[in-house]
Amino acid sequence: MIVLGVDPGIAITGYGVVESAGDRLVAVDYGCFVTSPDAPVCERLRVIYDDTKGLVNRYSPDAIAVERLFFCRNTTTAMTVGEARGAVLVAAALSGAPVHEYTPMQVKQAVTGYGKADKRQVQAMVKALLGLEVPPSPDDVADALAVAVACIHTVQTIARLESCTGIRPVVAP
Repeated sequence: MIVLGVDPGIAITGYGVVESAGDRLVAVDYGCFVTSPDAPVCERLRVIYDDTKGLVNRYSPDAIAVERLFFCRNTTTAMTVGEARGAVLVAAALSGAPVHEYTPMQVKQAVTGYGKADKRQVQAMVKALLGLEVPPSPDDVADALAVAVACIHTVQTIARLESCTGIRPVVAP
């Protein structure tokens, strides 16, 4: 299973492509898209959409996982992050792959076992889980890889439960 994880942002959008190979997780590709603060918002959103679409075309992921905006103190920031999420979600939806969304707390819980883990803990666990030599940086990249890992863990757990019980668990959105 190949999952594209995305941590959307208007300035920096992190991405991580993770493959589940048996019991191992492998980071196939990761990095970030950076948009110019001097560019109009519509141009920045086009870049995010185009770059996401490019990753989808290059890797043909089995699923796409996007971090959900959970809470933001600054309304302007929340709006622009929401717009960036929209650009990513449109590219994801047009791919035909299933799209999964996770809150930061769900991602932290899946990756570290603690829903209130800090950024360094997430980076350290992503490094360990993916066998990376150094923790992924910046935070947006680590978060995108963590979103992909959370998706793989969730999908695999649901499949195991279904195969053991014959019942497909209901997962809250």
